[in-house]
Amino acid sequence: MSPRITWAVAGRVLTQVRRDHRTLAMLLVVPCVLISLLWWMFEDLPGDLFDRFGPGLLAMFPFIVMFLVTSVTTLRERSSGTLERLLTMPMGKLDFLLGYALAFGLLAAVQSALAVAVSVGLLGLDVNGPVWLLGVVAVVDAVLGTALGLLVSAFATTEFQAVQFMPAFVLPQILLCGLFVPRDQMPAVLEAISNVLPLSYAVDAMQELVGDADQGEVWRSIAIVACFALAALVLGAATLRRRTP
Repeated sequence: MSPRITWAVAGRVLTQVRRDHRTLAMLLVVPCVLISLLWWMFEDLPGDLFDRFGPGLLAMFPFIVMFLVTSVTTLRERSSGTLERLLTMPMGKLDFLLGYALAFGLLAAVQSALAVAVSVGLLGLDVNGPVWLLGVVAVVDAVLGTALGLLVSAFATTEFQAVQFMPAFVLPQILLCGLFVPRDQMPAVLEAISNVLPLSYAVDAMQELVGDADQGEVWRSIAIVACFALAALVLGAATLRRRTP
């Protein structure tokens, strides 16, 4: 693994994204629009519903967007033959995946900063913990989406198939992450499943920041999500194919 090659791959990805205005809008604008739509839905309803659901969705939206963009983009690189040409150079699969993770991680930082600024600054999301830590959780969650997107792209042969992995990898995590029903109130089997899903810990961290704000618990959840992301990158490096058959 070479840091120079990893940075070169990251720079190439960032240049491509900068030229693709639709992808850039999806990465940076869509999460803010969705958070604003959620606030608007709850504005005239009794209770602090936005404070209840907002943190979980602030973790969820970057995860979903990064998963979709990364899985489709990586598959496009492979199906066009670009990946095969890149890997003929002195570059390993892990260099390629880390470069992508670094590039989308930087984009995730910008995306999360915008989403947190809109949620807390404009929409009035009540946060008891440090606002910057809310951004850290959002960034780590977006990196997790990137890592899982890189992983599932190895098993798809078309962009449509890459999108089809979303119900298998993303929707179960959304349903069982504790956003709709507290995880400790789920049936025992579903609670056990939720305990091994990374998005559950991202939502736990966000909800902790608007609740008791125990930073120790927040950092514990961040560490678990980061471990899942690292494991997905390693598996992605092991399963990545040079080209689509």
